[in-house]
Amino acid sequence: MTAEWDASSIEIKSQRLRLKLFAADDAAEVFAAITPAITRFMQWEPPRSPAAFGEVWRSWLAPILDGSDWHFVVRSLADGRCLGLVGLHAARTACPEIGIWLREDVHGNGIGREAVAAVAAWAADALNPDCFEYPAAEENVASRRIAEGLGGSIVETRSNSKYTSVVYRIPNSRR
Repeated sequence: MTAEWDASSIEIKSQRLRLKLFAADDAAEVFAAITPAITRFMQWEPPRSPAAFGEVWRSWLAPILDGSDWHFVVRSLADGRCLGLVGLHAARTACPEIGIWLREDVHGNGIGREAVAAVAAWAADALNPDCFEYPAAEENVASRRIAEGLGGSIVETRSNSKYTSVVYRIPNSRR
């Protein structure tokens, strides 16, 4: 990947979703979707204010531009509503990490699996990694089902101050 690539031109579409890289114009909608319930199984806590979230999302911009760490905003194709984020972290490594969070009112209808599968398929073509890592809290059954549904198998366990997670390795479906 060269410095000339255009992050704004990356768009991933699936049956129900459109994913584009985070831009400053997305901040208000993304912040509004972050709740304590969705961060229960995240290593981070919800930002207390739009200004606090501003510090977070501004730190994403340089890695997005250099192609090393991406945050895709997940939107409904039907109405354009912001549904959450999918992260592709350490994107230039042999096994980038995928993470996702979705607003509470869309949980349980396959949006998470569709979004993760779309990013993994796009990255498989664009970056050709060996595999993907997908950490999920042990207790987060829905997130674990995403990884398992994409052929993931547990390769390690990690602990942080909030929970213990299992790390799945998801094969590159294009190899």
